[in-house]
Amino acid sequence: MTLKTIVRGKVSGKVVKSNQPINFLGSVDKKTGEVTDQKHDLFGKKIAGSILVFPNGVGSSVGAYTIYSLKSNNSAPAAMACQKADLTVASGCALANIPLFILSPDEYASMKDGDDVSLG
Repeated sequence: MTLKTIVRGKVSGKVVKSNQPINFLGSVDKKTGEVTDQKHDLFGKKIAGSILVFPNGVGSSVGAYTIYSLKSNNSAPAAMACQKADLTVASGCALANIPLFILSPDEYASMKDGDDVSLG
């Protein structure tokens, strides 16, 4: 696997994969790390400690603060991997020191929910 790294780090863990973009400000509880958007495919799942795999982030730039708050509350993913890193996700991961990787379409397709992976 040849990953493009946005925020460096080495991490291993279980994949929590979404096929939908994530709006961190409106979809994730910053205290618990639970996805609260009932229309999202990760609804009810906690992302804490996971390797969060998703296509891209969407929404307000305040989502970067939500990512930072997730880290401050010990409810952040161990790492994030997406197909397209928008400014909100990239800046949030940089502020919170959460490793962030860009996946090719094939790498994204090969990752399954629950897989054990090592990145970095």
